[in-house]
Amino acid sequence: MSKGEIKLETVPFDPRFPNTNQTRHCYQSYLDYHRCQRIRGASYEPCNYFKKAFSSLCPNAWVEKWNDQREAGTFPGRI
Repeated sequence: MSKGEIKLETVPFDPRFPNTNQTRHCYQSYLDYHRCQRIRGASYEPCNYFKKAFSSLCPNAWVEKWNDQREAGTFPGRI
């Protein structure tokens, strides 16, 4: 792959979410990413797996809303 090319990948199969509706997988990956960063720190590379997962599964509007809620302290999930 040359510099400037974008490699598109999908999230691998996760047996916790066997159905075609990936809403729960999206939300859980978002939670897992932020939990991982809270526990391990922002520089811990394996956390990026979860970021890649939620970035490809979740609509951008949901992620923006959740980020706004986290910043405001009103996010309903446990991170």
